[in-house]
Amino acid sequence: MPLPSDEKLIALSQDLLKQFDTIFGLHPGFRPAHARGVMLTGTFTPSPTAPSLTRAPHITRNSTPVTARFSSSTGLPQIPDNDPNANPRGLAIRFHLAEHVHTDIISHSTDGFPTRIGQEFLEFLRAAASSDPAKPSPSPIEAFLASHPKALAFVQTPKPSPSSFARESYFGVTALRFTNKDGVSRYGRYRIKPEAGTEHLDDATAKTRGANYLFDELTERIVRAPISFQILVQVANDTDIVDDATVHWPEERPLITLGRIILTSPVLDNAREQKKIIFDPIPRVDGIEPSDDPLLELRAAIYLLSGRRRRQAPET
Repeated sequence: MPLPSDEKLIALSQDLLKQFDTIFGLHPGFRPAHARGVMLTGTFTPSPTAPSLTRAPHITRNSTPVTARFSSSTGLPQIPDNDPNANPRGLAIRFHLAEHVHTDIISHSTDGFPTRIGQEFLEFLRAAASSDPAKPSPSPIEAFLASHPKALAFVQTPKPSPSSFARESYFGVTALRFTNKDGVSRYGRYRIKPEAGTEHLDDATAKTRGANYLFDELTERIVRAPISFQILVQVANDTDIVDDATVHWPEERPLITLGRIILTSPVLDNAREQKKIIFDPIPRVDGIEPSDDPLLELRAAIYLLSGRRRRQAPET
């Protein structure tokens, strides 16, 4: 995937990467956010209803190989699983369409995003980094949140710890444009639901779990049986805002089942493969296109810049 030609976008992407480095420190070979993760392999099978939404190649085939990466928040590669800051959790899925041809889904366990545009997100991170609880109010982050109600709503949204990566729901941040074989286009956002059911821990219970409870549980679970999720798309209507990740659509908007992923085994040489793979928020596939959400191009640039940096880090 190429870097965009917009110099301002690249400069903002680099500024955001530097801010993540300031907050979490430099950890060569790891992602600046969602640094701690693990990858599994499996298969995607489309649902009978999926062609009504999109003509994408993984929908018109009987099945497609997938790679999924589960992760914890922050840029700290060793953040304990029972640390509240490790939420929201992440799930990225790669659909392998051919050699060097793929499309991805990137999601996390909190529905939404704190800001509409990247510059505001940079201001949000800078305000958080420069705030000292020991100093009088209002701190920079308090002032930012007071003037950005959508960011305040995101911060105040509960982010409980799951009992398992396999028992968490995940949400696509940005809207995409889905087009079917008849040329009918609709906007939608991904929702990924665990077939084992969603289960969260209360704060007191989460504190009693070990520092590696999620990663250990996933390792044990995949040995016992496959892990499965339903991939759905919440479809917008004609009046819904589709270029703003801070806006939630009404829950009564229809959900179309895109298909099912079944994960069956860990990726071999997991650490090396995590270092190498660069997920892409932009689908880049016929039948699924980006919306005009300004976060899409920015996130794609950040993922590519950080991925190139990660690949250049020496082996440990």
